[in-house]
Amino acid sequence: MRVRVLGAYGGSSPWHRQTSFLLDGTVALDAGALTQSLSLEEQARVRSIVVTHSHLDHIASLPFLVENVFARSSGPIEVVAPKDVVSLLKDHLFNDAIWPDFTRIPNHLLPAVTFRVIEAGVPFRVDGLQALAVPVSHVVPTFGYLLWDDQACVVFSGDTGPTEALWTEARRRADLKAIFVECSFPDAMAEIAGISKHLTPATLREEMRKLPASVPVNLYHMKPPTLPQLRADVAALSDPRLRILDDGDELEF
Repeated sequence: MRVRVLGAYGGSSPWHRQTSFLLDGTVALDAGALTQSLSLEEQARVRSIVVTHSHLDHIASLPFLVENVFARSSGPIEVVAPKDVVSLLKDHLFNDAIWPDFTRIPNHLLPAVTFRVIEAGVPFRVDGLQALAVPVSHVVPTFGYLLWDDQACVVFSGDTGPTEALWTEARRRADLKAIFVECSFPDAMAEIAGISKHLTPATLREEMRKLPASVPVNLYHMKPPTLPQLRADVAALSDPRLRILDDGDELEF
C-alpha cells in the first residue's frame, strides 16, 4: 500500500495544503486539496473519495475534482461515507445553490458523481482496498477509518478529540503498519482545542497510551499559524514513534 500525503494541514496558505491523502493512486481519503496536488491526468485516475466529515478543509477541492474529471474518466467519481456525512454533502454542497448537483449531470442515469452510504462498524471494499469506518469525537458527525490490503493496514483518525472505539479497532489489527492522527493546536491553545474537539500534543500523549506500542504515528491537520509552537510541543514529547507529516510525503507499507 502506498500513501501519498497531498495535504497535511488543517488550514490553507501558499505553503500548506488542506487535508488529503491518496492511497495506491486511486482512492482518496478526504479532499481538502486534491486539485491543488494532482495533475489533471492523476485526478482522472481517482475513482473513490472516502470522506471523514463535512468540514470545508476536508472537502474543499471535491467540487472542482468532479468538474475537472467530468467526461475524462471511465465512470462517475464515487464519494463514500456514512449516511450522516453523505446527507450533509448533498444538502449543503452538491445542491445546485453552492455547486451543481453532479449526481444529475449530464443526467441521473450517467452521473458525474455518485454517493455510496456505508455503515460504521461494517467492513466495505473500495477500489481494491478494504475499509472500516469508526465514529470519533468531533463537533459534527465524523469517522476515522481503517484501510487495508493483503499486506498492511493503516488507520486515519479524522478530526477528533480524545476517543476510544477507533483505537480499540486499531489494537485488534496484527497487520497495522501506521497510524495517522490529527494534532491541530499547540498546548497553549488547549481551551480552543477542547471546545472544537481537536488534539494537542498533551492530549495526543494520553491518546498514545491507547495505541499499539510499536506502530509509527504520523501527525497531520496542524493549523499553519501555530505550527512552530506545535512542532516544539511535539518535540518535547521525545517519542520516537512520532513524525509530523508535510505536503508531498510518501509512505509505503
